[in-house]
Amino acid sequence: MLTIGQLAAYSGVTVRAVRHYHAKGLLPEPARDHSGYRRYDAHAVVDLIKIRTLADAGVPLARVREMLEANEEAFDAAIADIDRRLCAEISERHRHRERIAQLAAGDSLALPPEAVAYLDRLRGLALPEPMVQGERDAWILVAAQLPGQMGFYMEMKEQQLDDPATVELYRDLAEAIAWEPSDPRLVAVSDRLVALLDAADPDAPQDQYEGITDELAELLDSVFLESMPIAHRLIELLEERGWRGWTKLERIPT
Repeated sequence: MLTIGQLAAYSGVTVRAVRHYHAKGLLPEPARDHSGYRRYDAHAVVDLIKIRTLADAGVPLARVREMLEANEEAFDAAIADIDRRLCAEISERHRHRERIAQLAAGDSLALPPEAVAYLDRLRGLALPEPMVQGERDAWILVAAQLPGQMGFYMEMKEQQLDDPATVELYRDLAEAIAWEPSDPRLVAVSDRLVALLDAADPDAPQDQYEGITDELAELLDSVFLESMPIAHRLIELLEERGWRGWTKLERIPT
């Protein structure tokens, strides 16, 4: 006859686990002997090994007694049911791992690869991270609303970065992040931006705005306004020069 410690050792569990199985009604508690100790026989060892094996296989403790008492047909059916449940749990955990991987991937969390590549290119221009993050947040909004358009938008942005004048404008804005709204240098920045806008073909189709509603444009503008202290003043300067908006820049009718 075995003590509870010996039973646990033979069965490969802890004494605490034995007591837990007693509390759950999975393993009967033997009567105490004349010394006040509970003594376990070989049958208890076999039962405990079965309980441990089922538990280690992922069988919920609530179903262990059912499994122990089932005939062969019922046991097979229960095993099949548990296997389906475990497969579903594994699939869910895989989805969780994919989500965690996305979180660890930073920009990839909510953006397609071409947008991540564009942001990396901005970082390659040594633009300050707050400016890149502002772009990232804006594109996250676009990707959520217009996922099918992201390839087109990113191709357009990549082409813009091939233009030295556009890159210079990005550098101007990057430097302007630290300026006060009253900084007189903003006038020159607005003049360079307007020169770019005026140089664009006025008859070119406005494909870059396809799908961007006024509501979405307003939301995107708010990202710019919140990320750069000089944003409000720069928009005022653009309006003085005949242009309005930011996401959907357009000439003010005269």
